Amino acid sequence: MLKENDAEISWFAPICDGDDDLLGSRNPKFKSTWENTSRIIKTADKLGYTNVLCPSSYQVGQDTLTFVSAMAPLTNQINFLAAIRCGEIHPPMLARSLSTLDHILKGRLTVNIISSDLPGNKLESSIRYSRSREVINILKQCWNEDEINFRGEFYNLNLPTDPVKPFQQGGPLLYFGGYSPDGVDLCAEHCDVYLMWPDTEDKISTLISNMKAKALGYNRTVQFGLRVHVIVRETEAEARKYASKLISNLDYNLGNDIRDRAQDSKSLGVSMQSELRSKSDKDFYVESNLWTGIGLARSGCGAAIVGDPDQVYNKLKRYMNLGIRSFILSGYPHHNECELFAKYVLPRFNNIHFSKAFNRVPKSIPNTPLGSGIRK
Repeated sequence: MLKENDAEISWFAPICDGDDDLLGSRNPKFKSTWENTSRIIKTADKLGYTNVLCPSSYQVGQDTLTFVSAMAPLTNQINFLAAIRCGEIHPPMLARSLSTLDHILKGRLTVNIISSDLPGNKLESSIRYSRSREVINILKQCWNEDEINFRGEFYNLNLPTDPVKPFQQGGPLLYFGGYSPDGVDLCAEHCDVYLMWPDTEDKISTLISNMKAKALGYNRTVQFGLRVHVIVRETEAEARKYASKLISNLDYNLGNDIRDRAQDSKSLGVSMQSELRSKSDKDFYVESNLWTGIGLARSGCGAAIVGDPDQVYNKLKRYMNLGIRSFILSGYPHHNECELFAKYVLPRFNNIHFSKAFNRVPKSIPNTPLGSGIRK
């Protein structure tokens, strides 16, 4: 049971070449190299963040699962939220990969389910979500049953599951972000945490209410998360000045090119971020302390919480009052902002691991090799 100030405060791994000090101006210093990104995650681990999102992108990114595996022995307490594109890896092999990671990390693994098109491939939204539903069903059979016995449109499988048993009870928690009716329904039926991008508080409240109702139809409950950037400084004036500086050299046409290169650049969620920005004022603030300028130069999450420590904390608390308990934060450049948020705001929360809070990780760590089956 979550207490009043419990929250999962996570950071972001810019393994998709999305880090910089000025948006739209590529500084080689912040390129998505192993050296740069591993330093960010080791810092987040040391500072007390409890999870880190490792995204997936074919065009500009390091490989997600390889990156997470390499980071496992270099970190101590932080979880990894590994993004997987459903259909990219044969589901039993994907289950084995994730279970291997789960054992390496001793339960510090969570999974971000993505239904975007695969590189070089284009499918209708309904077909992509049907494929994702099959993948999730197979993963759950792998992790919870003695056999995979599945017949579907995309996969027909009958295999033993001993080689793919995870470390965590029932397998890693599944996080999901999506706004289409098919996506919302998929999350309500199968996933554990519904991730949203920034929006007005009224709009987020509506999204939460809709998901709760959908999940109730499946006799389930879902936790809620927010993926958002953050700029915190000692004073609001300093924070707003830094936000303006981030886009001070941005060629808006180049910003469009940067957004369009992403695999999900035409998704409903991205269009909603553009719509949010269109409602902002001349300085790109759409409501108190919510700045949409970041979306001028990136696809996906396009807004930041901007303010002094009290303002940033209070904004996050308002989101918590709406029902959000998981926050995936980032900033530019990522290492600096990781340190600043940890200095000014992070200690004010009771920062928890969702996987432990929801009893997915065994209380004692068994000496159990991969494949022997921690649970049946």
